[in-house]
Amino acid sequence: MENVIYNELRMRGYRVDVGVIPIAERAPDGRAVRRQLEVDFICNLGSSRYYIQSAYSLPDEAKRTQEIRPFRKIDDSFKKIIITKDIVQPYYDEYGILTINIYDFLLDPGCLEK
Repeated sequence: MENVIYNELRMRGYRVDVGVIPIAERAPDGRAVRRQLEVDFICNLGSSRYYIQSAYSLPDEAKRTQEIRPFRKIDDSFKKIIITKDIVQPYYDEYGILTINIYDFLLDPGCLEK
């Protein structure tokens, strides 16, 4: 599914990169641990930027939390989007993250701007 999303973004003219977000957390024993979170796609076109995660399925809240975790560590105001194969109506959650299904993404080139 990531290949399909990447190819579609490139066809729409976006410059696409992979994002790595370094974080520092505390381990259960109290020592500091450095980790890296990945954002599947960082898309740029002119002054527009989108952060996109690809998730084949979001069956439960634990998987959704895993997918939005990198977004919560990004402290800018660019749009953050999860694209899933699940059949869902496009919606924004309490963090302002848009969730859409792959079919809406592929069939509606303007879906990222909504």
